[in-house]
Formats: sequence, C-alpha cells, structure tokens
Amino acid sequence: MDMKLAAVAAIGLATAELLASGTPVDYVNPFIGTTDNGHCFPAACVPFGLVQAGADTGNKGWGYCGGYRYEDGSIMGFSQTHISGTGCADLGDVRLQPFTGTGGTNDFRSAFRKETETAKPGYYAVTLDDFGVRAEVTAQHHAAIYRFTYAKGGRAKLLVDNQYGIGGNAAKQIIASDVRLDGRTGIAGTVHRRCWVERKYSFAIRFDKPFAEVSKLPPLSPDEKAPRHVFAFDLPPGGALTVKLALSAEGGVEAAWKNLAAEIPGWDFAGVRKKATDSWNAMLGRMAVDGDDAQKTSFYTSLYHLFIQPNCISDVGQKPFYSTFSLWDTFRAAQPLYTILLPEMMDGFVNSMLEQGRRTGYLPIWTLWGKENQAMIGTHSVPAIVDWFIKTGGKDSTAAVDWEAAYALVKDTLTNAHKGRRKERWDLLDKYGYYPFDMIKGEGVSRTLECSYDDWCAAQFAAALGKTEDAAFFSRRAGNWSNVIDRTIGFARGRDSKGCWREPFDPFRLGHGASTANDFTEGNAFQYTWHVMHDPEGFIAAMGGKEMFGKRLDSVFAQPERTEGSGFVLDVTGLIGQYAHGNEPCHHVAYFYQFADRPERTAEVVREVFDRFYLPKPDGLCGNDDCGQMSAWYVFSAIGFYPFNPCGGDYVLGAPQVPKASVMLPRDRVFTVIAKNLSKENKYVKSVTLNGKPLNGFILKHADVAAGGTLVFEMTSSAR
Repeated sequence: MDMKLAAVAAIGLATAELLASGTPVDYVNPFIGTTDNGHCFPAACVPFGLVQAGADTGNKGWGYCGGYRYEDGSIMGFSQTHISGTGCADLGDVRLQPFTGTGGTNDFRSAFRKETETAKPGYYAVTLDDFGVRAEVTAQHHAAIYRFTYAKGGRAKLLVDNQYGIGGNAAKQIIASDVRLDGRTGIAGTVHRRCWVERKYSFAIRFDKPFAEVSKLPPLSPDEKAPRHVFAFDLPPGGALTVKLALSAEGGVEAAWKNLAAEIPGWDFAGVRKKATDSWNAMLGRMAVDGDDAQKTSFYTSLYHLFIQPNCISDVGQKPFYSTFSLWDTFRAAQPLYTILLPEMMDGFVNSMLEQGRRTGYLPIWTLWGKENQAMIGTHSVPAIVDWFIKTGGKDSTAAVDWEAAYALVKDTLTNAHKGRRKERWDLLDKYGYYPFDMIKGEGVSRTLECSYDDWCAAQFAAALGKTEDAAFFSRRAGNWSNVIDRTIGFARGRDSKGCWREPFDPFRLGHGASTANDFTEGNAFQYTWHVMHDPEGFIAAMGGKEMFGKRLDSVFAQPERTEGSGFVLDVTGLIGQYAHGNEPCHHVAYFYQFADRPERTAEVVREVFDRFYLPKPDGLCGNDDCGQMSAWYVFSAIGFYPFNPCGGDYVLGAPQVPKASVMLPRDRVFTVIAKNLSKENKYVKSVTLNGKPLNGFILKHADVAAGGTLVFEMTSSAR
C-alpha cells in the first residue's frame, strides 16, 4: 500500500474508535442538499474522483444543475459525471438506462419509489418500477461498475446515450463524436461538446456478457451529432447484467481502457464497493466529532461534500492534475480547510492552479475539466496559492512548488491584459482606484472589492519574496476598497469616472452579471459592503468606529427579507434580514462582530444559521453548496473558529456548535476542540484556553492548530 494511503487508513481507524459507534460513512446522507437549491447529487464517487455515477431525474433548467432533485418520482438514466452544488450546469456524460420492452418514451424515463432508493458514499441503488430493473452502481476514481438485475428476464435492454448532457439543449451541445463498438462486449469513443465549457471526454464500456443485438436509435433532431445505442441481452428471470466503464478527460480512448483495467480489472461489484467505502471512511476520518446523530449526520455530510472536489482529471499513472476549482466560493473557507485536513494534497492543488495558469495565460478563476469558464469575478486562486505559501513557511519551505514561478504568474495575472479574459480591466483600476460604472458593463463595486483583496494577498507574497516595489504597488491597490465606501451612509456604492456616486441608490437592489446596470455580483449593498477581510480595523474606522460599525452591522440582520433586483438573483438565499447565508459574500460577516467587541452577536448569528440553514434532510441547505464552500463554513463554525481572512493562517474565534471535535494531523498529532457545558441555552463563550493557558484575544493561529493540542471553550447562557 502507498505510504500516504496507509497513513490515511490509519487515521480513519483512529476516528472510528473515537466515534465509539459506527464509522464516518454511516453518518453521511448524500440526499442532503438534493432539493430546494442545494444542487447536490447522490451519485456514487470516491474522494476527488473524476467519475460521479448516478441517477438523473432531470437535465434542464437551473434547478437541475446537479442532475437530480429528491422530490422527483422518475429517473431518466444514469450519467457518469456531475458537478456538486453549483449554480451552473454541465457534464452528465454517457447516460446509461436499463429497460425492457420499448422503453416507453423517447427519454426512457421510469418511475421509482423512494423506499427502493439507497445512497451511501460510493454507492447508489434504486428500482426502476416501469422496467422491473434493480440498478446499483459503485465507483472508483476514473471508473464505475453497474449491476442491473432484470426481474422478468427475456430481452434485457440497455441504452448507451452519448447525445445526453446536463444543461440546456443537449443535442446542441455536441460538436462532434467518434463512437465505435468493441467486439460484442463493449463500446468506446470520444465526444466533443460545449455547455459551460468546451471539452472532450473519452469513454470505454465493457459488458460481462456478449450482447445478442445492437441498434442505433434514429436522431431526435437534425442537431444530433452523437449516437444513442440500444443493446439487448438474453437473461433469465432475475438475471443480472454487469457493466463497467471508465472515462478519460485528456488521454483519449486508449487511456480510458487503461483506466478501466487499472481500477476495475474484474467483475467483483462488492469488492469495488468495499474499496470505495474504505476510501471514504479514511478521508472522512480526518475528523472525529461528538454529538447527537443529527449533528454527526450534518457534520460528516459536510465533509463528504467538501471532499467530492476538486477532481483529479489526469489519467492513471500521470502526474495529478486537479480541476473543478470554484474559487470565488471556495477560497473563503474550503481552501483553508483543505490546508488543515489535507496538507499532503495541497502541493498538488496549488501546482494544478499554476499549470492551469500556464495553459490559459492567467491564473484560475473557475475551472472545470481543465477549462477556464470565467464564471465569476476576481482571481481567487491568488489567495489560495499565497495562503499555502505562508502556511508552508514561505520561500524557505520544502513544498514542491516553485514559488518564484508562482509569484511571476500572480503578478502577470493581476497586472496585464490577457487574451480571452473577459472581465478585469487593470488600466481602469490603476487610473481610478475603482471600476467606474460608466466605463464597464456592471459589477463595479463587487469587482473593486474582490480585486482589492487579491491585491492584498499579492502584496504579502511579494513582501515575503523581497520584492519591495511590487509589495508597495499591490499594497496601494489593496486599499481600493475605501474608494467605493460612501462614509456618509455607511454602504459600498457605485461611482462613475467623475467620482460621483450612483443615483438613485437602493441598498436592497440586487444585481448579477455584466449585463445588468448594477454594481454588485449576486448581491446588494447590504451584503457586499462588508467585503473587506484584509483590513477590518481600517474598515471599521471608515464606518465611524466600533459603536457605529456595530449598529450598521446590526441593521443588516434587522431588515426585511426582500430579494428584489435585476439579473439572476436566485442565489441570494438563506436570509436573516439582508444577511444572505446561501451565498458566499456573507460567509465571514458574523465574525466581524468580534472586531467590534461584540462576540455575543457572533455566537447568536452562528447558532441561528445552524438551526435554520443546515438541517439533515434533502432540503436542509439554504443555498448552493458550491463545491463544498457551504459545507466548509459549517465545519469551521461547528468547531468554533473561522478563516475570516482566508489567506495567512489567522482564524477568528466564534462559538462551537458540537461538544467535541478532533482533527487528525500528520505525524500522529491531534487537535481537539472541546465545548464545555454546551447546550441550547449555553450558546455564548465565557472563556477560551489553548493547551491549558488562556487564549488572549479572539485570534487562533494556524500554527497552533497544525501543531496539535487542545482548545477548550467554556460555554455559558449569559451574553456578557
């Protein structure tokens, strides 16, 4: 066994012992977040795997970004790739659907009953009532194996659909394909498609018995550029067809066959499932948590969602290359949580971001399958890279990252125009110190604030490498946040090229996208004003000092829960007044109260968010999970601290929500958080000690966490 895998397995066993009953997998519910607008899915996968194989109940419309909604009563097939919890749709590669008879309708749907449906990490099963087929699937990194049991026997059929995809009109997504039979027991090919991103994938499928007949379905439309095959097999009643398949994102059909041979060489469905379960127990075992079953379910499901991505899209035997970096979301808490839980993987994550930058000419914004989709604003691979640089000891670290080359990419990305990059205009930012709303198409305030934060991170990087002039330049730009704060009203607000504030101004007015005449991205002034994580003290001073700042922050939570505006604003959910926990710009806001000497309000807001917006049921998430960011907020906040500034290694204390949690660290170290006397009433923090000594202030250092030790919160019912 690989040494890293052996270490992970040992951690998983230690966690199982601490849990006392069950293993981490026993507490994961993959159906959490699969309805409302969580956009999660119950497909079978392994940590960071390329394949997520499972049922689709729909593939069109914003509600089906994950391909599945819990409330639906029919399944249209099983596709092999999905994106977890995002607000945009893509993937859904290689649809399989077992059926009998004619298949009913053109989309081959079958009704199913919820009592027949099961999902666990690495496994999914359901009975398709219309066809009398029990479908089961488990997965490895690049491959999946299905077992279809046909109750009636006779001609058992299987649809293999390469025309299918998640997101919009699938037929119009296909650019070209080359799909061919492989004898009488297989089919393989390559499909070139464009939905959210343009990409190619290759697949290889093997059946455990030869097919008796194969036919190609007629095109549904003139746009159809990939085949739909129906295979027929002669089976006895209760007979099973086992199908295994593999994908390659970059290496072609030959690589797909090699991936299949390496990961699922035989037909041992139970053995593959056990291997998937073991990998999940090992990964989830990075943490052990005490609490009731509901708390454990929410906690371990959050970890599960965190570890679905980023996805390693390189083939077996190749250098790991990770993609699916939803960095506008995940830089806030998911990336810092990876640095604690997965330090041995961080070099691979960072080097993948750097390689992506070399491929496209600029560092990642939002990458999917090795392609840049530029879905959001800012360049938040920068804080992720710089955070790891700082946590590894800077330029003298032993990390397998070329930090000088990394810095060169950071500087170039944040200062030069790049072919194909749509949004950032550094010339305007340098001239005006903000993005004037009369010179860009929208989002000027949000873009100014997000870029200001990236510049601060770049300044820390430059200073640590001794690049004094660059550090001064980026430090000046890091202060641009102050140019869009209207101190007279206490809001971030748009300005034009003459320095005039936008009129009329409505702090409730939501906006999203460059096509709307608005200054914000998926939010409004109530939500985005607080986006100054790198200079809280300066921001509080600009808002009139701690007392006035506290009152203005209080007002956010006291407003009516209105969502009015322009553009696409369905992401603005999970409202407490105008605080929107369902979208990421608000995720640090509750912790701002610590800087205003109001820790009791941090405790109150965190408790309310837990009680209302993280529930162990399908509609238990208040917003898109966004590749684990919502889940990372939960994990951090549950153990009592949060990366308010997600670059540099300082955590702001909050109020823990579980009685005890332990983090399993390298070299047999453990960091344990204990919340003494925690209860529904005792939600406030009376005192905090670290390794038996009082912790002064409200800042916890990453180095203290990484070294192992014990953090103890004394909880109380008194707000003061």
